[in-house]
Amino acid sequence: MINLYRKTAIIEGISYLILLFIAMPIKYILDISEPVKYFGWIHGILFLFYMAILIITSLKYRWSIKRIIIYIVGSVLPFVPFILDKNLKKEYPTT
Repeated sequence: MINLYRKTAIIEGISYLILLFIAMPIKYILDISEPVKYFGWIHGILFLFYMAILIITSLKYRWSIKRIIIYIVGSVLPFVPFILDKNLKKEYPTT
């Protein structure tokens, strides 16, 4: 389960970066709104999936509320999901 969570977090983090640093500049600099529309939907769906996997994983591994909040807040900050993933990889090296 931890591997599914880590993969989901990375994919969701990448989708967020694409939305922030590619799609939004295209919208506001080139006045083309379609990338935000499509990547916004993709990111939204991935974020919902991420939240579901976070809940399931946190129940399985009995994570504290503090940890869950850190992962939720971290998911909306650019680059933080990759830092959290590095820490998870150290904590769960063989799973």
